[in-house]
Amino acid sequence: MPTRVHEFSWPDRVVIGTIGLPGARTFYLQVRAGAQIVSIALEKQQSAVLAEKIDEMLDQLITVDGNPFSVPTRTPIELVDDDPLEPPLEQFRTGAMTLDWDPTTAQIVVEAYPLTDDDTEDDEPLDGIGTKETEMMLVRMPVGTARAFAKRTREIVGAGRPLCPRCGYPMDADGHECTLPEV
Repeated sequence: MPTRVHEFSWPDRVVIGTIGLPGARTFYLQVRAGAQIVSIALEKQQSAVLAEKIDEMLDQLITVDGNPFSVPTRTPIELVDDDPLEPPLEQFRTGAMTLDWDPTTAQIVVEAYPLTDDDTEDDEPLDGIGTKETEMMLVRMPVGTARAFAKRTREIVGAGRPLCPRCGYPMDADGHECTLPEV
């Protein structure tokens, strides 16, 4: 089956957003270019690692002699996006993701592949890397957009349930039983 690629080369919007209350949120990577919108579900941890790795990549690019890519050290104010997600909300659930740098366009490149039922039920890889790809998302974002994406993502991830000061585990709004670490 051919792979359907949702490709965004210069997107108007690239954000992580959530639906639901802390403790029961679903995270989405949403990309829009004109009228085309694709939203893929992913795990909170995937969101956090993606933001961390993008910031690391951008920080490393800054150290390149002469910084030919004009990588911003902070989020440009005009790129801050605090708006909610737009419908539709899910194209597929993300499994594997890759992150790369394209020096020819000075863009961060994110690829997201779907998590399939076959991945968990079948021990034999379907394409040599363990996924059966029928859809994927390919996003190329300029360095300023990438910096804004990482900042927003860190804020969204950090806006979850507060941590218990005694045990360090997340507290639910309807109560919490401390599970103190064994000494």
